[in-house]
Amino acid sequence: MSKAMSKAIIIEISGTTAGIVVGSPGNFRFFSSEPAFDRLDGRSFHSAEQARRTAAAHRIAKDDRKKDDRKAA
Repeated sequence: MSKAMSKAIIIEISGTTAGIVVGSPGNFRFFSSEPAFDRLDGRSFHSAEQARRTAAAHRIAKDDRKKDDRKAA
């Protein structure tokens, strides 16, 4: 009896390890390794690439909010 192995893939964004995704095609779950990506923790994705794109967009949005906060101060 063979059992399918889950695949773990490291997700890096701008040199920062955002987390890992674990699963198989069609069902990858994200596990955050940095507080900046905790909002994505536990979320499921159709692919590892979708998880990477979402983490990158999340990082860009977070950076933009920080810039806006500094401008307002």
